[in-house]
Amino acid sequence: MDQKIINLYDEYTHKPLSRKQFMNRLIKLTGSAAMAVSALSVLEVGYANAETVSEQDNDLITEEITYAGDGCTMKGYLAKPRNSGKFGSVVVIHENRGLNPHIKDITRRLAKAGFMAMAPDALSPFGGTPADTDTARGMFSKIEAPKNLNNFLNALDYLKSRKESNGKTACVGFCWGGRMTNLLAVNSASLNAAVAYYGGQPDAADVPKIKAKLMLHYAGLDERVNAGIPAYEAALKSAGTGYQLFIYEGVQHAFNNDTGGERYNAEAAKLAWERTLELFNKTIK
Repeated sequence: MDQKIINLYDEYTHKPLSRKQFMNRLIKLTGSAAMAVSALSVLEVGYANAETVSEQDNDLITEEITYAGDGCTMKGYLAKPRNSGKFGSVVVIHENRGLNPHIKDITRRLAKAGFMAMAPDALSPFGGTPADTDTARGMFSKIEAPKNLNNFLNALDYLKSRKESNGKTACVGFCWGGRMTNLLAVNSASLNAAVAYYGGQPDAADVPKIKAKLMLHYAGLDERVNAGIPAYEAALKSAGTGYQLFIYEGVQHAFNNDTGGERYNAEAAKLAWERTLELFNKTIK
């Protein structure tokens, strides 16, 4: 697919570009309304294929939970191994589409790997993530950044407070959640590990605050996010922060999302996930 089309879709999913504006520009790029619809069909997420670990998996326990947020009640989806014991905990942070079936599946994948994982719904202050993805995207502009950060810091505290917790915590986030992962690393001195997939970088001045082991996954074709890599890496090196940075050449932003159509890259996703689990096994088990 023409990279210009993928870049336009990326702009649509991350900037205040209306559906009408997006489709008009897509038609100009593809040459016709029919071709535009065809291109869109292989770019938009398809949650029908989101489940790789079943909700009914006999090895897991899943539940919808709530915990105290900053001026609100936060909702979340939790998955853990069925066997008794103490587990390292992982906060899973969704993209700018909210808590959807794909993110719930990632939460179950982590539980299948032996962790207690919980995905908070950042849209909880507004009633939770709606089914329509465009509606969900529009709601993110209403989020109050300081309160949102506190809501995710509280998620770490919530997991540590559960009797199944071994007291060690990590986080993993994607896109919007990738940036939140970086912000959690800056703002939580007790966080053991943080893995950001194609996420925006924190202010360089804040990098010395990071105590967690970092793993940063970037897509080679993701010019928008990758523009912030040099300053971030320079700050990490200057601060002596433990980090690993991987750039997967020739792949798109959102390459890990197996419901994301054309942008998904199975090979890069598999390698990045193996590396993610390796870090968590070393730091929080």
